[in-house]
Formats: sequence, structure tokens, C-alpha cells
Amino acid sequence: MITCKNCGKEFDGHYCSQCGQPAKTHEINAHFLVHDIQHGFFHVEKGILFTIKELFTRPGHSIREYIQGKRVNHFKPISLVLLLAGILGFLFHYFHYDILVNSFEVNGTGNEADKLRNSFNEVSEWVSGHYALLSLLLLPVFSIGTFFSFRKEGYNFIEHLVLNAFLTSQRLVLRIVLFPIYSLLNGTNKVKILSGVVGLVIFFLTLWTLVQFFSTTKKSTVFWRTLLSFIISGILYLTLAFGVMLLLFFKADYIKID
Repeated sequence: MITCKNCGKEFDGHYCSQCGQPAKTHEINAHFLVHDIQHGFFHVEKGILFTIKELFTRPGHSIREYIQGKRVNHFKPISLVLLLAGILGFLFHYFHYDILVNSFEVNGTGNEADKLRNSFNEVSEWVSGHYALLSLLLLPVFSIGTFFSFRKEGYNFIEHLVLNAFLTSQRLVLRIVLFPIYSLLNGTNKVKILSGVVGLVIFFLTLWTLVQFFSTTKKSTVFWRTLLSFIISGILYLTLAFGVMLLLFFKADYIKID
């Protein structure tokens, strides 16, 4: 019998049956540190690469299997969103890609228009610097869309959060891969065309994923429910964006209350 060094329980085998502590522990030295770094890096890298591969080869099936419990080879979905969004946010910031400026156009001249442009630049810089946080905060928005559109399929809201974390990771990988093109078109009208094309690709990528995920549901039904989920999420997103714009207007004295 072996006495666990962590909880004191006696057990047979390689791991404690109560707390999971290994039976053998290595001496803390330089070799232990090097091995720990290599082991941790290899498993993190392996998990990321495996998960990304699954998201672009059999996305819906792998996400459903993850929710059902097949998780050992996957990188955790929320952590994956934070990691990928952090990479994309760094690219936005380092290459001075203005997200809002490239998405919206402020027409007009004069002091007020200049202030509005400055406000857009400030928000765009904040988004670039906090893109991981923003991506995390938007997960409930996307999840509300799929939850209400596919509410009859039997998945709870937290499971929809996991589903949308993987869908968000999918979209982030796509944007990271395409970032050189985004950067090349930065500040031109063509970037809006590219964004429209990417948006269309994202819709069909999401549709393909959800067709696999809800494999027992008719494909035509999944199509219309996917479209509905985009509409619901879009309305929520625009409502939040409009609220932020109102705050900007108040801050910059664009709206005057008598």
C-alpha cells in the first residue's frame, strides 16, 4: 500500500483514488523544471492544434462529443477564445488596424464630425487592446441567439455557451489567417468588401457546424434556425452598439438635453 503525500489516503496503483495525486513524485530540481515546461508546452500545443483541426474538419460532431464528455484531447473552449482573441487583438494593435474605422464611415465636416471620428478612434483602440475581453463578453449574445433558435433541441444555456465558444474560436482562426489581407487593405474601401465576404463565409461555416451538431434535425430546419440565430444575435449586438454610441454622444456633448 502507498500513502498519498497529498491527502494521506492509502491506495494501490499509480494514482490516489481520492485526490488523483501520482504515487511517484519527482525531486524539485533543474531537471524537474525543464521537464515540466516541455510537458506543459507540448500538451497545450497539442490540445490547441487538435481542437483547431477538429473545428475545420468535423466541427459539429467534435463539439457535440465535447459536450457529451469526450474532452481529454481538446483545449478548453473559453481558454481557446481568450488565447485566439488575444492574438488577433495584438495584430490589430501592432499593425494599427482600426476595427471601427474600417467598419463605419463618419460623413461630414466640422468640429462635431472631427470629435466623432476621434471618439471612434478611441473606442477602436480600446477594442484592439481588450479584444479578448470583448470576445468573451459577446459570447452570451451569440448564445442567446442559438439558445432561442434551437431551444427544442434539449441543450441548456451553458451548453450553448460552450458551443458558441467553439464557433467564436472558429471565426477567430479564420480572421487570424486572413489578417495579412485585412492589413493590406487597411484604410481602403475594399476592406468593407472583404468583411462582407468573410461574413458570408462565417455564416456558411456556422451552418455547416450546426448541421453536424444537430445531426438528427432536418438540414432545412437547421438552415432557418441558424438564420434566425444570426438575426437575434445581430439585433442584440446592434442594440449594445447603439447604447455605446449614445454614451459616446453624451460624453462628447453631441446630444444636448434641455
